[in-house]
Amino acid sequence: MQLGINLGYWGAGMDADNLAVAKEADKLGYAVCWAAEAYGSDAATVLSWVAAQTERIDIGSAIFQIPARQPAMTAMTAATLDSLSGGRFRLGLGVSGPQVSEGWYGVKFDKPLARTREYVEIVRKAMTRERLSYEGEHWTLPLPGGPGKPLKLTVHPQREHIPLYVAAIGPKNLEQTGEIADGALLIFPAAEHLEETAIKHLRAGREKAGRTMEGFDVVPTLPLAVGEDAQVDTLANMFRPYTALYVGGMGSRKQNFYNQLAQRMGYEKEAAEIQDKYLAGDKDGAAAAVPHQLIDSTTLLGSVDRIADRMRAYAAAGVTTLTLAPAGFTLEERITALRAGTEALERAGLA
Repeated sequence: MQLGINLGYWGAGMDADNLAVAKEADKLGYAVCWAAEAYGSDAATVLSWVAAQTERIDIGSAIFQIPARQPAMTAMTAATLDSLSGGRFRLGLGVSGPQVSEGWYGVKFDKPLARTREYVEIVRKAMTRERLSYEGEHWTLPLPGGPGKPLKLTVHPQREHIPLYVAAIGPKNLEQTGEIADGALLIFPAAEHLEETAIKHLRAGREKAGRTMEGFDVVPTLPLAVGEDAQVDTLANMFRPYTALYVGGMGSRKQNFYNQLAQRMGYEKEAAEIQDKYLAGDKDGAAAAVPHQLIDSTTLLGSVDRIADRMRAYAAAGVTTLTLAPAGFTLEERITALRAGTEALERAGLA
């Protein structure tokens, strides 16, 4: 099992620290550094900045939002980043959510599975540097009856095949991801529930495509906080607002994929309470309603030995790249957590 890091969103006042974390991860041998985007910083610019100041670590978009870019533009960006980084780019895609898609980009959040499938097909075709033509429900290239002609990408990616990942949560999306992608980006993954909530659906998609899970990259992201085992409750409390935001406030009441995931993990009553309080404006109450076990099972908390035990559980569940989000109030604390991650991987016998 490999390790990655996720820098989250840029522009939150920790940009210099984030770059230092990325550079330290590069030195420590982390496999990949992911960057996110929502409606603030864009991931492509951040990744080019990180790539310019690192040497070995891969850079990955987690995610490029599908409603934000035409698929051919995503192919251009992927090819450019792969070329500039010397073949270190991983392309992660996702549909985002209804509030961002419709509120920020003005793109209807309808038929997300069909849109994702077409988008991936166009991106893959464009990156082969064939002349691009496509007839689908959501995209037609070139537009019929006009002056457009099939064009081909002029940039040569460093590699013939750039790894393509899809962020997936729901069962149908997970199955399709197994069918069409090289890897899956997961969030709020509990090792104990991973087979039921994710792996079995990914496997079904791989089987539909005539493939196995061999070579498919399963990539969950987990916050990481290091301390004594007696401090686990205190460490978990750091992530109450984060968990409450996703389970309670992401998307709408009817379309909150994280809330639905919490329900599938057995927290039906708690997920409803968190959402009710969050949407009513009681964010503190929503955070307080998050069960400790939900946080503990979807993060890495405590001593290096305790974290190593959890890493073994994730590896046994089918995780191939464990992405860490090292927490801390200072850069020193985040670097300490980063180093603890590599130490835990070694103690777990997974390095």
